[in-house]
Amino acid sequence: MTEPVKCVICKFGELHDGHTNVVHARGTRVVVIESVPARVCDTCGEYYLDLEAAQTVYDQAEKSLAAGHPYEVLKFAA
Repeated sequence: MTEPVKCVICKFGELHDGHTNVVHARGTRVVVIESVPARVCDTCGEYYLDLEAAQTVYDQAEKSLAAGHPYEVLKFAA
């Protein structure tokens, strides 16, 4: 487990290992990816993804958008 650090957004909360939902929107199309591993602020809820998780989210969202889905909810693919 990683040591808690202060949130750079709210400056008060600490970041802890957890999960979040990421919303990716382009025009009128929306992709929601659930249960993404992230560091989450215990005060404001801001989240931070590591490079691997961010790339996976981007790849999943791009695949969904390329398929033309107007709205889709996906589980994070580890």
